[in-house]
Amino acid sequence: MNASDEIRKRIELLREEIESHDYAYYIKNDPVVTDSQYDALMQELRDLEAAHPEIPSENSPTQRVGTKPDQAFAEVRHAQPMLSLNNAFDQGEAREFDRRTRQTLEAESIEYVVEPKIDGLAVSIVYENGQLVRGATRGDGETGEDVTANVRTIRSIPLRLRMAEVPELLEVRGEVYMSITGFGKLNQERKDADEKLYVNPRNAAAGSLRQLDPKITSDRPLDAILYSIAQIRGVELPSSHFDQIQWLRESGFRTSQEIRRVAGMEECLRRYDELLNQRDSLPYEIDGVVYKVDDLELQNQLGFITRAPRWAIAHKFPAQEEVTTVVDIDVQIGRTGAVTPVARLNPVFVGGVTVSNATLHNEDEIRRLDVRVGDTVVVRRAGDVIPEVVSVQLDKRPEESHEYEMPERCPVCDSAIERGEDESVARCTGKLICASQIKEGIWHFASRKALNIEGLGKVLISQLIDRKMIQDASDLYLLNVEKLADLDRMGEKSAQNVVDEINKSKETTLARFLFALGISQVGEATAVALAKRFGTLEKLQQADIEKLSEVPDVGPIVAASINSFFAQEKNQRIIEQLLERGVLLQNVDAETAATSEGGEFYGKTVVLTGTLESMARGEATTRLRSAGASVTSSVSRKTDFVVVGSDPGSKARKAEDLGIKVLSEQEFLNLLDSG
Repeated sequence: MNASDEIRKRIELLREEIESHDYAYYIKNDPVVTDSQYDALMQELRDLEAAHPEIPSENSPTQRVGTKPDQAFAEVRHAQPMLSLNNAFDQGEAREFDRRTRQTLEAESIEYVVEPKIDGLAVSIVYENGQLVRGATRGDGETGEDVTANVRTIRSIPLRLRMAEVPELLEVRGEVYMSITGFGKLNQERKDADEKLYVNPRNAAAGSLRQLDPKITSDRPLDAILYSIAQIRGVELPSSHFDQIQWLRESGFRTSQEIRRVAGMEECLRRYDELLNQRDSLPYEIDGVVYKVDDLELQNQLGFITRAPRWAIAHKFPAQEEVTTVVDIDVQIGRTGAVTPVARLNPVFVGGVTVSNATLHNEDEIRRLDVRVGDTVVVRRAGDVIPEVVSVQLDKRPEESHEYEMPERCPVCDSAIERGEDESVARCTGKLICASQIKEGIWHFASRKALNIEGLGKVLISQLIDRKMIQDASDLYLLNVEKLADLDRMGEKSAQNVVDEINKSKETTLARFLFALGISQVGEATAVALAKRFGTLEKLQQADIEKLSEVPDVGPIVAASINSFFAQEKNQRIIEQLLERGVLLQNVDAETAATSEGGEFYGKTVVLTGTLESMARGEATTRLRSAGASVTSSVSRKTDFVVVGSDPGSKARKAEDLGIKVLSEQEFLNLLDSG
């Protein structure tokens, strides 16, 4: 073998190895090399290709980002039309689709495939002899736009097919989308650069895929999930839609992990309910589910009507965005004095509930959106997230409208509202005399992740403060059944339940107590880290800023905030009263007595990033703490491990840069089990 053959072979081996790593990372979510190792392979390949331009490199991993086209996208005529789907908006319409299908096929029951309807941009991708040759948008269904250069930048779309038997021709179709995490990061970057924000992930994905410069597209967090085969030549395929999806997955394409094959419409509807409940935990947005007849021969028998197939229907979820008008704008005062502007709306049904209020976040956001009373606005609600105004329809703005001005004085206590030079949030300066801040502070103290006093909600707390029965959290422990029973809609039994919950809350952990105090910039993770480092409240109160800064997840600003809190006389008084009135703090030694002292995570600092498939983030945090670990929210040189799920963001890269051990989900589970 001469030198030229050896170089050609090395280039081919590098390409195959990099493609294998891309498949492991982007398709299986199970990377087998570090980012630095991957980068070294890529750099070696770039150097060899640059030194040997005679070796073809069109579909090399180095060529994902091509050159900027000379003009706008060319038109592409689809070999098979990219049809849209008819919609069902309730169970009745879905059952009617099933009835028509069974009647046409003269069948008692039909096997369907249920797929999540990803809210992205439909694309067609064509391979010839295993090489990606074209990517196109849906367009009008008959003709789309040639976005090949941009499709090539999406790492979850293979440039070459990874299969033993390569078809002469393969056209796959799917959805290009942007993950929720990626969308948030992109909009934050645009906000920092004072650029116009994208309204939602679908809007961001469409805008990113249609960039004239592929280098811009390559910087966007685009992904793709494939859901059908439009045409194939040279390879025999399975005869059912579900099995074809499995074939695509085995051939190196990303397909949805949520696809199910079910028997009959009632099973379809059950799966609809499951996905509706999972909607807000998925890494991407879905706006419904799609039911498809599984048997391809039955699909052929059913055929098409106008521009939609008879064998499939989209069962839509309740809308998460709706249009309404702003009736008024006022502000709410939080427990730290933060002033949050709120739009009062004409009630609108969105995301499954009726919404009449939506947050405007802060003064800068009002200025960016230019929201005014009388405006027609798009309101968004996703799961338990507070509804928000995402855009204004300026063409419908009343002529007499005027810009909203933030109040200079607190509407609750009439104290001055001030905004720090480097802060985005304005605050009421009333503190102890502001009833709103007191109410929010006590509600936080009683919340589930703090002292967990069930039944002590905002309405009851407001009554207690308005009647001057309590002035701060320590007064809760002076309440009795007789006092509570006098309140509106509070019978003796309900009063007894609240008193029992208050008494039960007296036994708590140091971490929960610290979180409950509402110290500025001390969240749940920081409270746990402080409790583990100092062990007792007394030692923590005596710590100076230097000692506090040594704690994982605590920097100089947070340390100064903690130090300032414990230095204030009113805070010392409330803490003393809480302890005098029966609150007992479990020391950290007792809290961690059951932990596994020789386990891999004992005494370590761990950061979780991305979405874990095997458990929720909260469960992972609990298990790590039980294993003796500190779980923090940011990566620093004090971090020992970073656990990486899907869509991990920048924390994984930072860990690599700092030389911190990165664990895949499986490695994380193995270490937990070994402990």
